[in-house]
Amino acid sequence: MAHPPAVPGPESLLALAFPSDPQVSPDGQRVAFILSRVEEEDPQQPAPDFARPRYRSQVWLSDGAEARPLTAGEGRDTSPRWSPDGQTLAFVREAGGQKGQLFLLPLGGGEAQRVTRFRGPVQDVQWSPDGRWLSFLSPGDEEDRRDERGEARVITRPRYRFNGRDWLPERPARLWRYDVATGERHEWLAPEVEVTSYAWWPDSRGLLLVSSPTEEDAVQGRQEADTLLLGGERTRLTRWNAGITAAVPHPDGQRLALVGRPEGKGSPEDPHLFLVEPGGSWRRLDAPSEEGDGDRPVGNLVGGDCHVGAFPERPVWLDDRTLLTLRTVGGSCGLFRVGLDGTVMPHDHAGEAVISCFTARPASGQGSGGVALIRERADRFPEVELNGVPVTRLHDRLPFPARTPQRVTFGNELGQGEGWVLLPGGDTPAPALLSIHGGPHTAYGHAFVHEFQLFAARGYGVCYGNPRGSVGYGQAWSSDIFGRWGTVDLADLLAFFDACLAAHGQLDAARTGVMGGSYGGYMTNWITGHTDRFQAAITDRSICNLLSFGGTSDIGMRFWDDELGLNFHRSADAPRLWDMSPLKYVENVRTPTLIVHSVLDHRCPVEQAEQWYAALRLHGVPVRFVRFPGEDHELSRSGRPDRRLKRLEEYLAWLDGWLRGPEGGA
Repeated sequence: MAHPPAVPGPESLLALAFPSDPQVSPDGQRVAFILSRVEEEDPQQPAPDFARPRYRSQVWLSDGAEARPLTAGEGRDTSPRWSPDGQTLAFVREAGGQKGQLFLLPLGGGEAQRVTRFRGPVQDVQWSPDGRWLSFLSPGDEEDRRDERGEARVITRPRYRFNGRDWLPERPARLWRYDVATGERHEWLAPEVEVTSYAWWPDSRGLLLVSSPTEEDAVQGRQEADTLLLGGERTRLTRWNAGITAAVPHPDGQRLALVGRPEGKGSPEDPHLFLVEPGGSWRRLDAPSEEGDGDRPVGNLVGGDCHVGAFPERPVWLDDRTLLTLRTVGGSCGLFRVGLDGTVMPHDHAGEAVISCFTARPASGQGSGGVALIRERADRFPEVELNGVPVTRLHDRLPFPARTPQRVTFGNELGQGEGWVLLPGGDTPAPALLSIHGGPHTAYGHAFVHEFQLFAARGYGVCYGNPRGSVGYGQAWSSDIFGRWGTVDLADLLAFFDACLAAHGQLDAARTGVMGGSYGGYMTNWITGHTDRFQAAITDRSICNLLSFGGTSDIGMRFWDDELGLNFHRSADAPRLWDMSPLKYVENVRTPTLIVHSVLDHRCPVEQAEQWYAALRLHGVPVRFVRFPGEDHELSRSGRPDRRLKRLEEYLAWLDGWLRGPEGGA
């Protein structure tokens, strides 16, 4: 029985518009941001069989009133960046089949001026504080056309493919600077290892760069911070020997703050905020204290599926003693002030909301300062705010009412865990879905998830929680699964699901499904190999064989060392990795399984899905394998709209077929 037209379907995704990259003006009183909409690529092609919905994005602007579009490009405009005097906006435009190029738009009036005409794209555009220079990364006119020409690739480097980028170039993108007054462009640095982030020093003498010393360091996630002067001199500033997410120069021009993990700490360690002195010594700034706010990670680690574009998180100095940064607290994320004296205090934090990104300006001679951000709730679509005032009304575009989830708790030896249930309306018994997040060191929580809202609107109860390994609950909770995936995390997930069934009688314990992506896909495979309690499973971008993953994933050379203290290339570790592989237990699987994977997923390579599919077929398990071309690990969150649509259609068809009976009825 088909659903009535009033019931929303996957096409509801096409009605949404996605905000990103909010950039506050130098005086703190305006915000420029990107709004991405889904539009037909060829409006002249009316045949449904040839529909090609694609993202188009524009720069929008607000002075505190409702935002308005500032650019009207036919392709994708991104990366708006204010000049220090607030009179010009730099941005990147991708149109007409050309890769993104740098443009300058005078805000007092006039057309956008094109600055670059490279064959390669321009990325990470930044103004020098004195307004003289624009810096950016680009390969320039270099193009890799070996695949197009059918040429062989000779691989000698440890890193050669990466999720979201596919083949890595032979030479990293160069750093350029553009003299705004003269129009002259200079190649500033041709690095041997790519620059992962950078920022200008306050006096405009040069840049604070973050990169790995060697390709081998890059594979192991080890980075350092350097100074690059205008004259080209480069000096090492740190002896960090570990991952650096972001580095921010101190206003004194000598010290720096960085977000990362100290040497010897792998991915189970929560990221934190550190101050580095001129000699390289460092100390953590956000350590737990009686006066402060507990042990929580820096940055937004709460997952949502309406994040298309860039989401800036770099901490900002409010003055020479205080940083403003995002922190994940349970299922929420907010802005916190972190002092050089170690105090951590909330600046803008609601316990049932997520600030997914922000930029800020300190008070100065130009103005009183300000903050631009994107805020969302589980029942409220992301909106752009300027100084606490929403300047968008994107929630009004939702094609169906958003439901509010109910909190459910569960216990274990570390204390109390939490999760949520999104229930359909009415009191009709509803099939219950257990959804498992990826990472594993991320979290579910108060972010808006269109997928969950859609499932609830279609009559499913969606249960999603934070087992051990999730972040936002302290370091002990994050790292308790080190070396033992599929044990305490499994116990937490099933305890949470049982608590949901007990707390909400509308959930039908006889019609249940389990699903997840990445680590959540691993756990879905693991669960179906260890219990038959679920009637349907969906495993998305999953892992089934820890041994082959080590040699095929873009992070495989270090990931199992970080997570399990094991590695695929050591013979002594191989038996333990096989013991922790769902593939070892595939003979036990009876649960009908939908496999979803993307061909260009280099984080969890498609060979993992292929192995799981072949094994399930050999054992007679009902299985369907959906492969997406041209997509990577981010399909569900920011993939091409038509492919995201197809993914949701496959999900719903599988769930309806196995949890609603042959007629699709309840």
